[in-house]
Amino acid sequence: MLKEIREKVLNHQRITREEGMYLLQQAPLLELAPLANNWRYHYNPDKNVTFVVDTNLNYTNVCDAYCTFCAFYRTEKDSDAYTHTVDEMMDKIGQAYSKGVTRILMQGGLNSKLPLEYYENMLREAHKRFPDLSAHFYSAPEVKKMAQVSGLSVKDVLIRLKAAGLKSIPGGGSEVLTNRVKFKVSRLFPKGQVSDWTEVHREAHKLGIFTTATMMYGHLEEDEDIMEHLDVIRDLQDETKGFGAFIPWSFKKNDTALDKRIKEEAGPNKYLRIIALSRIYLDNIKHIQGSWFSEGKKTGQVSLHFGADDFGGTLFDENVMLAAGFYNRVTVDEVVTLIRESGFTPVERTTEYEILRKFERPEVVKA
Repeated sequence: MLKEIREKVLNHQRITREEGMYLLQQAPLLELAPLANNWRYHYNPDKNVTFVVDTNLNYTNVCDAYCTFCAFYRTEKDSDAYTHTVDEMMDKIGQAYSKGVTRILMQGGLNSKLPLEYYENMLREAHKRFPDLSAHFYSAPEVKKMAQVSGLSVKDVLIRLKAAGLKSIPGGGSEVLTNRVKFKVSRLFPKGQVSDWTEVHREAHKLGIFTTATMMYGHLEEDEDIMEHLDVIRDLQDETKGFGAFIPWSFKKNDTALDKRIKEEAGPNKYLRIIALSRIYLDNIKHIQGSWFSEGKKTGQVSLHFGADDFGGTLFDENVMLAAGFYNRVTVDEVVTLIRESGFTPVERTTEYEILRKFERPEVVKA
């Protein structure tokens, strides 16, 4: 089967789900790198690897989804529960702005006490006080919660958020896009079904709102679920062409309800296989993001040779995976060095992949 897949890839033809499953389960890992890079250089012919200078802020950790994979959420009764005011969040954004951040990735728990106006005011204030910052706010489950609380449709919620300054939506909340897995990871199942996540992104794309797609694997899914997830993303992209990038990462189990059920976290080999498979299978998405953050800096560097063309963000502040005992941070200079060490040219970008600056190698001055 590898021969047939290679011929398809070299001719930039779509592979089937059966062929994708073969790449996920049986193909020699090192065979995947050149196949994935064929698609990588088709879409991104230069040796550039992009990244964004950003931070991840959370406005509340109160959440009623009770997902078994999450160590971040709290109930209202927990002593360490919080919900920040808009002004408090502006102070946090201001601190990030002073560090040179150009994008704020903001997400929070599913808090039924917050009205739609809270989210609108957050966007308006951020746009007014920091007009050159990109607001990459609110995942699909948060938008669905806004619709539930306000009584409005998802489309009407997005229209109001866009009017308040929303330009892009992160892909969080997808985890693995099969209802079988979603029933397992969210005990009370308020976080929604696959159709809820796709509805938000479909309506966002119709309104011209840029979004990304994600996958968090390595918990309760099977390989068939991973392939179904990729099919959902590929099919929706065929329909709307609204996803700018795909970002997979592995589950971190410490301090979650799944800690004792998951014997071993997915390792580097599985990650590199999924990066390469994603690049080959998602033939209609331009960018695949490798992660120094979730997988470690060395594995992140290797992912750039398995089809990834983007290195994510700096994430100066990040609390969701930190709550699971996973701490990993990097400066802009470190990102630049990591990309250069991998044999690529670092390029700072916006959320929408507009180029801000290119870090050419400094010329060596001869004596």
